[in-house]
Amino acid sequence: MTSDSEQTSNSFRKRGLNFTGTSKSQNKGKNVDSTNRSRSKKTRIHLDYEPVVTDLFQEEAIREVAPSKGLVKQTVTPGEKLLLGHKVRHQVAVPPNYLYVPISKHVPPKEPAWTYPFKLDPFQEHAISCIERSESVLVSAHTSAGKTVVAEYAIAQSLKNKQRVIYTSPIKALSNQKYRELQHDFKDVGLMTGDVTLSPNASCIVMTTEILRSMLYRGNEILREVAWVIFDEIHYMRDKIRGVVWEETIIMLPHNVHFVFLSATIPNAMEFAEWICKLHEQPCHVVYTDFRPTPLQHYMYPDGGSGIYMVLDEKGLFNEEHFQEVLSHLPDVLNGDEKSNKRKITDTPNVYKIIKTCMQKGFNPVIAFAFDDEKELVKKVFENAVDLLPEEDRHLSSFHNMLPLLERGIGVHHSGLLPFMKEVVELLFQEGLLKVLFATETFAMGLNMPARTVVFCELTKFDGTKRRTMTSGEYIQMSGRAGRRGLDERGYVMLNIESKISPYIIKEMVKGEADHLRSAFHLKYHMILNMSRIEGISPEYMLQRSFYQFQNSAPLPRFQEELKQLEDEHKNFVIPQEESLDEYYKLRKISDEYADRIRAIVFEPQNSIPFMNLGRLVKVKYNGVDYDWGMIVRYEEIKRAPWSKHNSQEDKKYRIRILLKCSDDSFASYDGRVVKISPCPTNQTGIILVVPCELKDLVILSQIRLFPDENLEHDPSKRQVAYQGIRHILEKHPDGVPLDPIVNMKLDDDRLEDLVKKKSLIDHKIESHSMHDAHDAYKRYCEKLELQEKVRKKKLEVREAEAILHLDELKKRKRLLRRMQYLSEHDVVEFKGRIACEITSGDELILTEMLLNGVFNDLSPEVIAAVLSCFVFDDKSKCGEGDLREEFIGPYREIKETARIIGDLSEECNVPIDKDEYVATFAPDLMESVYMWCNNATFEETCKKVELFEGNLVRNFRSLDELLRAMVGAAKCIGDIGLENKFSMSIEKLKRGIIFASSLYL
Repeated sequence: MTSDSEQTSNSFRKRGLNFTGTSKSQNKGKNVDSTNRSRSKKTRIHLDYEPVVTDLFQEEAIREVAPSKGLVKQTVTPGEKLLLGHKVRHQVAVPPNYLYVPISKHVPPKEPAWTYPFKLDPFQEHAISCIERSESVLVSAHTSAGKTVVAEYAIAQSLKNKQRVIYTSPIKALSNQKYRELQHDFKDVGLMTGDVTLSPNASCIVMTTEILRSMLYRGNEILREVAWVIFDEIHYMRDKIRGVVWEETIIMLPHNVHFVFLSATIPNAMEFAEWICKLHEQPCHVVYTDFRPTPLQHYMYPDGGSGIYMVLDEKGLFNEEHFQEVLSHLPDVLNGDEKSNKRKITDTPNVYKIIKTCMQKGFNPVIAFAFDDEKELVKKVFENAVDLLPEEDRHLSSFHNMLPLLERGIGVHHSGLLPFMKEVVELLFQEGLLKVLFATETFAMGLNMPARTVVFCELTKFDGTKRRTMTSGEYIQMSGRAGRRGLDERGYVMLNIESKISPYIIKEMVKGEADHLRSAFHLKYHMILNMSRIEGISPEYMLQRSFYQFQNSAPLPRFQEELKQLEDEHKNFVIPQEESLDEYYKLRKISDEYADRIRAIVFEPQNSIPFMNLGRLVKVKYNGVDYDWGMIVRYEEIKRAPWSKHNSQEDKKYRIRILLKCSDDSFASYDGRVVKISPCPTNQTGIILVVPCELKDLVILSQIRLFPDENLEHDPSKRQVAYQGIRHILEKHPDGVPLDPIVNMKLDDDRLEDLVKKKSLIDHKIESHSMHDAHDAYKRYCEKLELQEKVRKKKLEVREAEAILHLDELKKRKRLLRRMQYLSEHDVVEFKGRIACEITSGDELILTEMLLNGVFNDLSPEVIAAVLSCFVFDDKSKCGEGDLREEFIGPYREIKETARIIGDLSEECNVPIDKDEYVATFAPDLMESVYMWCNNATFEETCKKVELFEGNLVRNFRSLDELLRAMVGAAKCIGDIGLENKFSMSIEKLKRGIIFASSLYL
């Protein structure tokens, strides 16, 4: 007999050789192939192996480039050459016992699959060698470094060998653009994005990752012939919402497929390659380079300033002097000048001044073109594009608002624009007909449109939940758009620096490394049901092989070794009289607990605020870290909103400004947000800062007060003098002479008196204990306890690394699916589950229940489309049920009621859910617009009915089209031809006009 896990491994091995996606129900009763059964044990061993990382080498190259005066007109000596270095690094993860030949010994074929009219860069040569050996490769390089060359070679080799190749991208716009480029070079190219299908039987198919996943779910026959899959922008796998699609797809692909992964620089690329090696039992190379074809210079423009400063040069050297010069022009956030925080508001925005400065310095990517001629060409391109639209849509106000800007060489690109307008802007920009393009972050994702310069108008962004500073990885991705290969000797990056962002954060962002690739794997019912349908795969199988699980388990061997060392050390840690020391230690702990409770009472605002005098010495413990004695400078109440429930005296919060000695790289902002402070180590001079603290950060108040000069916060020399005064006092009184809460502070509190008495009794026992003077023995005992705690924590780390993540959540979700009759007790997908598998977008459970309850049976196609819009609307609702048409009210209530039932069942099955939030996600805001559009309203009339950008409206309508197509499949699964025709008719009424205008790339 074989175990369950052995059977799973066996089935997957079989799937790797001949993947058909056959459902479990179809295979019921069939004999298992005996050959495969005999190999199941071997396969299981393979799945347990650790990849061998080998063939590590690094090449360094030096190139000469002409020095650049840059934007600040640096002095350049005639004939001088600037030497720039870059690295190319190679590693490979291979299965044990794999007969690996080092890449340096690779013999290229006499007739390469594809040739290039230029000399390849070293990283391109190494990556192409991997492809010629039919071995997977991850290429990690900066934007515009030339990663596409590697993908092209994989395509060419597949076509030469009469094999299929799939090129996946994260977004439809990139798929369309890539299709256009590849179709020009290879001809035999198709496109599948959900919206558009062109030449689906072509040898090379460009598609979104969601389409590929759907093909794998259904066992598409095309996959039998696929030799290579190219994943562009693989770093998108860390996306919280859609990243899981990449992970599922990579796991489900057969073992005989090879991969090309194209990525921006990721520090943990080798970890990803090891996962691929272990998952698919094949080598996976990593070729990394920090090469930039066009060197970058980074400049800062201080908010309210009048000049620019280069802070990072082509060699990656940070200019601290220039950075400090930038800071000197900003409001004095470090020393807390309140007046300077209120920058004078001028009529001229910073962005205008930055762009004007670029122009004045002679920097413009299209400065050589005659503006009048370009203006006419822009108008011609625009009008030709608009002519493709229906007559009624050619006069939209958004077109005529945009045209004057485009004619002046200014473009705008963001998700709220009509897709048609975005593509017009992209095409004009590619042709060099735009001087300035204002864009959001999405423009930096994959689209091949570099500029000569990149300007950051601000350094904060909204990430969907909160506003935050860009990460260094995001900054690297976007700034990488600067510099056009072969056209510019330099790319320029300019940052508008605002006072409200700390200099420390700015510096870390500019100098930091790229973001690590972290799995965003999460469970969805659609995935659980589909995984339960496919022979040889299960949801548990998916969890075990996810990158999420791999990253969690990767440190397990190291954890186990560390645990063994700690346990051995603890076992050999012998202390005489350990029982007595244990008794003494417990007394000390009780005394400490009483001291903490006394401190909590002492530092209640009504008790401690009267003693927050200027000059009083104070002991601070900030974020659990002890600091040396400091001195109170002043305090202030933290204002709460007038409607806050916490406005009593006891609830008041205070900010105490304390003079502290901190490490050299510490920074404390004036507005109360401590960015980075740490105690000053003995090997540093340290910096004296005024640090905003709260009462909870204070440990001891001293009886001693100094009388320092005023204006401490603004004058570093006065802070230094004050700190010397503190040191002088502490030489005489090392304990700081603490305030006695009863004698000195006169606190009349029964709780306090009781605690003081109890502590006094415990302290008396401590002082009379036999171990009280055994200082060395007690110190050793504390060290053993610390070691014991390390053992406990390490055991926990080992258990967590061994655990299958999400397994508990999976069990709970399966429990719900069984309760709702989507899964049988033996995890066989039931009739309702098969319907839910067809619904690839929206909420598959609610929609399945509504289908089977006949909610759609008596609705018109127009109303059906309107009702389904509640499942795709992705903005906050501003519409109430009272605003709905009469024919919408019944179906909408059905949605909410079904959502509440599923919410209740989720809570009963312990599935994590916020029921109210879940019900609120189905917003009716789009219903009226969809209904009007399906009844032949114009686009402008439709837009007026909902507060959305036109581009967002189009995105929602296109998502609705995808959902309707899924509902056609669901109705077909039920066998209801009438309902199937209704959904099809809804699509016909929805799919028209500018909302579904074809891409200009096609």
